[in-house]
Amino acid sequence: MKNSLSMKIKKLNPDVTLPRYAYPGDAGLDLSAAEDAVLQPFERRLISTGIAVAIPEGYAGFVLPRSGLAVKSGISIVNAPGLVDSGYRGELKVALLNTDAHEPFKLSVGDRIAQLVILETPVVSLEEVDELPDSVRGTGGFGSSGVSA
Repeated sequence: MKNSLSMKIKKLNPDVTLPRYAYPGDAGLDLSAAEDAVLQPFERRLISTGIAVAIPEGYAGFVLPRSGLAVKSGISIVNAPGLVDSGYRGELKVALLNTDAHEPFKLSVGDRIAQLVILETPVVSLEEVDELPDSVRGTGGFGSSGVSA
């Protein structure tokens, strides 16, 4: 059984679609566009959702691309994942990017454009040290696990 968390949400436009889970057990709430738009090849644009949320303290929202849009149309999110802090009360907007080199992407009000995942975010206490403990990975960066960048 999934853990439950209550979150307040406000429609900034009475006609917008509220976020929802597409299937039981989904991690992300589908966010929908509150405006019509056409993204030309390689264009990025901030798209309104027409909603604002009050994410509970101790949690944050992460705005992620929808895999279907990415595969079918080359649509992604410029700053993926977008971070929504618990203290933010403004409109949720999504920075969409059309990565397709040839085709414009048309979206209409109500189209699902991203997912919002709410995760617990602990407050971290920093402890400055002269040396960090060893690990198997050490200082290995991109490609250190055998996958080249």
